[in-house]
Amino acid sequence: MKHAALCKQLGYQFVQPQLLQRALTHRSYSSVHNERLEFLGDSVLNCTIAKHLYDSYPELPEGDLSRLRSNLVNQQTLAILAQQLELGEQLLLGEGERKSAGFRRPSILADALEALFGAVMLDADFAAAEKVVLGLYVPFIAQIDPQALGKDAKTLLQEHLQGRKQALPQYNVVEIKGEAHAQTFVVDCEIPQLGLKTQGEGASRRIAEQIAAEKAYQQIEKK
Repeated sequence: MKHAALCKQLGYQFVQPQLLQRALTHRSYSSVHNERLEFLGDSVLNCTIAKHLYDSYPELPEGDLSRLRSNLVNQQTLAILAQQLELGEQLLLGEGERKSAGFRRPSILADALEALFGAVMLDADFAAAEKVVLGLYVPFIAQIDPQALGKDAKTLLQEHLQGRKQALPQYNVVEIKGEAHAQTFVVDCEIPQLGLKTQGEGASRRIAEQIAAEKAYQQIEKK
C-alpha cells in the first residue's frame, strides 16, 4: 500500500486513504490541499499536548505549562518530528516548490504534520489522533528538562557546553536556496571538541540555527 511505511511509523492505518493523500498535498500542487486539515490538526495538537503536560507535571503552574506547550507545538519542533518521519519525501508539491526544495522547508513540513493529525481525527476520532500525536511527542518530551522552560535551543546548547567548560558551537551558513522571496537557509552547527555536526534548514538564518542547535542538543543529551 502507498504510504505504508508512514502509516506504520504513525501507528495508524487510514480507512479513507484520500484523507492521508490530502494531508500530504500542498496548495501549490492542487486546489484540494491540506490547509483546512492543518487548521483542524493544530487544535488537536494543542489540546493533546496541553492535557499531557497537565497530567505529567502536576507541580508546574499555568505559566510554565504554557511556555512548555509553546516550545513543543512550534514550527521548529514540528519540523524536526516531520523530518524523523521523512515526511518531505512524500509531500505533493507544485513544480515551483519542488525546484526550491520546499520538501525541506520547515513551515511546509510543520503544516503537513498538523494536517496529518487532522486527517486522523476525521478518519477516526479525537482519541485516535491523540494517540498518534503522543506516539510522536512522548519520546521527544521525555528529553526535555522542565527547568529549561522558555529557553531556546541555542541558549540551552550554549549553557550546556559552558557548564562543562567546552567550546561553544560554530554556526555557518552552507547554502541559501530558492528565490529571493522564498529563500531557505541551510546552517551547520559544529562542535569540533565533541566531533559533532548537525544541520538545520529554515526560512531565515535564525530559524535554521535554532533547528541545528536543537538537533545538536538532543544528540548530546542522548550520550
